[in-house]
Amino acid sequence: MVKARGPAYPPGMGRGCLRLAIAAGALAAAAGSAAAPPADRPDIVWIIADDHAAYVTGAYGERRVRTPNIDRLAAEGVRFDRAYCNSPVCTASRQSFLTGRYPRTIGVTQLRTPLPAAELTLAEILSAAGYATAAIGKMHFNSGLRHGFDVIFDAGDYASPDWEGLLAAMPGGTRALARFRPFLDPARVWLNADHLPFPAPEARMIGTRLAAEAERFLKGVGERPFFMIVSFHEPHSPFHFPLEDRERPDPARFVAPAVGPEDAWQIPAIFEDLTEAEKRGIIAAYYTSVEFMDRNVGRVLAALERSGRAERTLVVYFGDHGYMLGQHGRFEKHCSYEPAVRAPLVLRWPGRLRAGAATEALVEFVDLMPTMLDYVGLPTPPTTQGRSLVPVLEGRTDRHRDAVIVEYAPNEEIMIRTERWKLVYIAGRTTRADGYPPAVTPTGRKVLLFDMEADPDEWVNLARRPEHKALVEDLLARLAGHLLRTERTPERLPPGAAAPELPAGSVFDLLDALVPPNDIRPEGG
Repeated sequence: MVKARGPAYPPGMGRGCLRLAIAAGALAAAAGSAAAPPADRPDIVWIIADDHAAYVTGAYGERRVRTPNIDRLAAEGVRFDRAYCNSPVCTASRQSFLTGRYPRTIGVTQLRTPLPAAELTLAEILSAAGYATAAIGKMHFNSGLRHGFDVIFDAGDYASPDWEGLLAAMPGGTRALARFRPFLDPARVWLNADHLPFPAPEARMIGTRLAAEAERFLKGVGERPFFMIVSFHEPHSPFHFPLEDRERPDPARFVAPAVGPEDAWQIPAIFEDLTEAEKRGIIAAYYTSVEFMDRNVGRVLAALERSGRAERTLVVYFGDHGYMLGQHGRFEKHCSYEPAVRAPLVLRWPGRLRAGAATEALVEFVDLMPTMLDYVGLPTPPTTQGRSLVPVLEGRTDRHRDAVIVEYAPNEEIMIRTERWKLVYIAGRTTRADGYPPAVTPTGRKVLLFDMEADPDEWVNLARRPEHKALVEDLLARLAGHLLRTERTPERLPPGAAAPELPAGSVFDLLDALVPPNDIRPEGG
């Protein structure tokens, strides 16, 4: 159950002290359970892809991409067809699902924000319960803190490629990806419109190295239960793939999605000059990068099999958020459109979870942490905002949430999606500073309403139609209530808004007060 956020702390106890007290209680509970035999608790492997959209996966119906390893996981486990990130930007999404709390609540809403030291992570709880913990690959902690991981193998632990040396070693006539500068070079360069491979064979790719590090950890973990994250960089732009894949697939097989009739106002200016051929090349490069990433997923799964622990391991595969490949004229993810916020999510646990099952339950990634704690048999901290997926995973229900909420603070943007409707609110008081402003900056707030049953491509905004006035008001009020309950800094609330009920006055005033970036540094709690 989502707890209301507000200034109702025990007498004499500030927010930071309360947070530390809750963390200490949760860790003490975990430590008190550490004597349980390892066989009673599953090992846990989280495999995370960067920018992987659900619709570019064989298990989700796409036949032009080869993802046999993810497809195998789905065939042996449970596939979630409507799983949503809580923010379509890497750092905010990742720190949110690792803590089971919304980005605005933990104060991580920007790409470079560090995760505050006071925030309790799943790794800290499992470590206190006797688990060996490892984070291999891209984590975005943005600090020197370990957040409960015994082993961290992140960008600073493996050398940057000798790009010029690799390019110089290319066989004659072989083209490969050169260095690029996002937003300084044209979009076609850093989106790899020429469908160029990274200048290295598969054996020397960073993704392959991360898979090897995962196997190394598995070999050295001994008999302890373990929690291992393997976080691949692919298929993030410029969509790396090795030399062996340079002919796969043919860009001519793809056609960029049509732009919707109401899309002109929001198309980022940096994409306006892309040609149709360049768009096809971008899509092909993304698909190729997904295929390379899938092979490394296979390497991790094969290492798990060789370890002899696959039968006792809960494997979770997901993307940190989705990605747009031309839908609405966009080639990125910093928005509320469905391809950007819906991501693949598959869980497998042999003998415990149903094989080949799928669910359309609406779920959020904050739900992953309490799900893991349920299966490990540890209590969920009372500050956790996610809800365990165990009833859905075990087939007892196909409903989980009546709505999912996603916030993208850098654009003052938040959405709510129900079974049928999606409403997006954009405060619209500042110019986008994330690199994706449209050619003509829109002024004023925006309210968008889409009928996801009749208009799944989100082309027609129904928000101003009189017959939907009550629906829009209800969804806006639900958004405002969510923002009140999840506010990290109650002192920012307008007068009279400290309670979880809506204050008198305009809901727009309340939304405008809460939607801007809620960005807290570790030293601030």
